[in-house]
Amino acid sequence: MGFDTSGLLPLSDALQGMLEQLACCCDCEQLPLPEALGRVLASDIASPLAVPPFDNSAMDGYAVRLADLASGTPLIMAGKAFAGQPYQGEWPAGHCVRIMTGAPVPAGTDAVVMQEETQADGDRITFLAQPEPGQNIRRAGSDIGNGACVLQAGTRLTPREMPLLASLGVATVAVRRPLKVAIFSTGDELKPVGTPLAHGDIYDSNRYGVRAMLTRMGCDCLDLGIIPDDPAQLRAAFIRADKEADVLITTGGVSVGEADFTKLLLDELGEIGFWKLAIKPGKPFAFGRLPRAWFFGLPGNPVSAMVTFDQLVQPALAKLAGQHFERPLQLQAIAAEPLKKSPGRLDFQRGILSQGPNGLEVRSTGSQDSAVFSSLSRANCYIVLERERGRVAAGETVTVEPFGGLLL
Repeated sequence: MGFDTSGLLPLSDALQGMLEQLACCCDCEQLPLPEALGRVLASDIASPLAVPPFDNSAMDGYAVRLADLASGTPLIMAGKAFAGQPYQGEWPAGHCVRIMTGAPVPAGTDAVVMQEETQADGDRITFLAQPEPGQNIRRAGSDIGNGACVLQAGTRLTPREMPLLASLGVATVAVRRPLKVAIFSTGDELKPVGTPLAHGDIYDSNRYGVRAMLTRMGCDCLDLGIIPDDPAQLRAAFIRADKEADVLITTGGVSVGEADFTKLLLDELGEIGFWKLAIKPGKPFAFGRLPRAWFFGLPGNPVSAMVTFDQLVQPALAKLAGQHFERPLQLQAIAAEPLKKSPGRLDFQRGILSQGPNGLEVRSTGSQDSAVFSSLSRANCYIVLERERGRVAAGETVTVEPFGGLLL
């Protein structure tokens, strides 16, 4: 695979190196529209009709012909048009048609005058303003043309897209099956939540964060639990994950110098690169291929696991799932306080972004140690400090990345 194991690998190089090797691995299936929420479209969707399908009124008011308004005299109301009940009677000269929002405009209509700009005396309507041609008329196809592409393949369907498709009469959609991801944590010191801890034990927390982010991404999760540092059990877990899932994600066992069985098994079963990333937190990271499944090895420290998943694994899984992935929005903000930083690694510090008197400002959540998860739970953004940057003084401009869908 040509992994570069010398020095520290920049985040952008690691991401590019992964994405160049990955392709969508999820087959297509047809689903009824209500069941497709959260799925990724497998093909473009072209509109089967124009939207709106006919010229209709954008206001409650009166449909008029401009020629009838030229004299400035009141017009006689010929009838009424409602949404679903178009006006179909005679429309003599010198007359107007009472019309409601969404109703088809009668043939010959030049404009719709909103009712607030009229005065009614029985059926005699006086117009207080001269409308422009086409005023308050939604033209057929002005939103979506017949045959226009409304959603592209790779779009994950959210509550924003569902009513759009329903408005087009789309009853079934071609979508990708969910990506299946196996996960487990490694380490004799890890214990399940809800059980007492012996001296030296800690609770397994990483798996809960990883599983939650996978759920947000619409993945099917095969949770294999905690695997102790035992070669036979680790081997069985790797083989099962490779057989039953598209991807395996583990936490722990990828740090440089660790004397464990994980690396030995991975080298035996697949082609894996162990990287030292030029980011903080999250320097140790592993990526590669088992006989069937792709593999991502996250650091054991909880914040490191979350950051590397968010920054590296998320876009990789999106590509495997056939989903278009957009990089997170980054903004500029003023540091409200000094920030500690040493040059050498791209630093994702946990911060609180808020609106200050002079614009956006950000402050630290406190300790940035990769084992201090409480600082991430209090944050609403990353403070992204460049690799070559050192300490940040209060008042300096910094880049911030507000938390997106996985961490909100």
